Amino acid sequence: MSDGFASGAEDSMIRSEERVRVDTGTYETGKVRLGKYIVTEEVTLTVPVSHEEFRLEHEPIPAGNHTQTPEDAVLNEEEYDIVLHAERPVVRMETIPVERIKVRKVIVTGEQDITEEVRKERIEVDLTENNHG
Repeated sequence: MSDGFASGAEDSMIRSEERVRVDTGTYETGKVRLGKYIVTEEVTLTVPVSHEEFRLEHEPIPAGNHTQTPEDAVLNEEEYDIVLHAERPVVRMETIPVERIKVRKVIVTGEQDITEEVRKERIEVDLTENNHG
């Protein structure tokens, strides 16, 4: 029958106590999904354009040149058609790569306080005196 004392020349007792041991475990905390979506923005650009206009220029014929007209010159009605041109902006879209987006996981290490209760054995001595006499 054991009474908690070790046997030997001296009487002794082993005192024990709990110690806190903490390990870490890995568990899923969330997910990240990378996705693209399209937004539309209005863009205003200034584009230089040109167009043709007509100008009437009147050049008087010098007085000395009147005799150079052919004798068979007659008065008649004539029409000349002149086509005028103008530039207009021509819009076209092109898709070009502008940026590469990467998602990487990084490990961030911090500290977290853990509080636990531990039990300890205490030794007490109860001295009982025998008075015989």
